[in-house]
Amino acid sequence: MLLDTHMHTHFSGDSNADPAAMARSAIEKNLAGICITDHLDYDYPDEPDLFTIDFPQYEKGIRQLQADFSDSLNINFGIELGLQPHLAKKHHEILQEMDFDFVIGSSHVVHGLDPYYPAYYEGRSEHAAYLEYFESILENIAAFHEFDVYGHIDYVVRYGPEKNKNYSYDKYKDVIDEILRQLIAHGKGIELNMAGFKYGLGHPNPTEEILHRYRELGGEIITIGADGHAPDQIAWDFDKVPQLLKAAGFDYFTVFTKRKPEFLPV
Repeated sequence: MLLDTHMHTHFSGDSNADPAAMARSAIEKNLAGICITDHLDYDYPDEPDLFTIDFPQYEKGIRQLQADFSDSLNINFGIELGLQPHLAKKHHEILQEMDFDFVIGSSHVVHGLDPYYPAYYEGRSEHAAYLEYFESILENIAAFHEFDVYGHIDYVVRYGPEKNKNYSYDKYKDVIDEILRQLIAHGKGIELNMAGFKYGLGHPNPTEEILHRYRELGGEIITIGADGHAPDQIAWDFDKVPQLLKAAGFDYFTVFTKRKPEFLPV
């Protein structure tokens, strides 16, 4: 039985999902548990308040959800931090105050632009845009590494002009390998994010090659998430998870509770 530890509810600016509906969907799909990881992206371009969170209401809502489903589903309390170097101090202060089980660090905004939007790619090659994205991850890790795992490391390929048609690990091997080395050096993990299949990429984020390379370099922490924003997206293509993990060299996956990792067999 697997756990889906990356999902968003109406506490995120890009979701209208009822947390209870997410929990019910997880039960219907025979998950052992979930972690709600709503977005916090300060200084989001053009809409700075889109991904901010009312922390008291967020915690109150998730604690009530935990109580309501205490007999049927394990529910953890998490956050997905949208990393930018200048936000390091603010993120540190939040993590000192909040009692999260799990913290995902992710790159959504690169030097003031989100690769979700076409403006990020204007006036340059797709390759240059992708390379800047990966290089920005190194900037984020250098500034802040108080997260547990780095989310969807190749998020950018979901939205590029040709998506992942011309993309491969080999084309960005040097920078991706350095990202993985830095994460491993800091004792951080990565996630197997299944939303790549939802977006029609035919692969997870990051790709199979990157998952394998992380393991090859000595990486040990790997969490699983569908990155769902609606109940029907919970555990997206999770039937593929065991094979993907084993092919990458893992016979387990990781779940965080109170920021401590637990390694569970696939």
